[in-house]
Amino acid sequence: MKLFLVQHGVAKSEAEDPQRGLNEEGRRSVERMAELLKSLHLDLQRIEYSEKLRARQTGEILAASLQPVEGTKEITGLAPMDDVELVRARLQEASENLMLVGHLPHLSRLTSRLLGQGADQPLVQFQMGGVLRLDRDDSGQWLVRWMLVPELFP
Repeated sequence: MKLFLVQHGVAKSEAEDPQRGLNEEGRRSVERMAELLKSLHLDLQRIEYSEKLRARQTGEILAASLQPVEGTKEITGLAPMDDVELVRARLQEASENLMLVGHLPHLSRLTSRLLGQGADQPLVQFQMGGVLRLDRDDSGQWLVRWMLVPELFP
């Protein structure tokens, strides 16, 4: 199984937009990332995102380029402070390639748990609009395959 963890793109401030949708920089950055990911032919089953607007917008931009087989889906359990164990347990049983679009500190905590560490032991420095690929081998162990961050392509 291949898992792609994405921190949403840069969002507007709460003063600008109480819903905190993506700002122009965030939108452009996610669009550039989507084009790069499209060239990698990721073979995604689905893109799932949290209930927050910035995550949905990020997921929809990525889906427009990546064309996951089952499209996109809003799910619970990906909000910033949600318990990572529910998502971790579901991912251990999943077989399809997924992309999850979420938030910090949840993504950092989930990554640490998937890689066999405590949730409070950060192993990866996420960036807004960045993508981390993890692969699960036949024994159920997760391994970091690669990470892409927006600053790599201006």
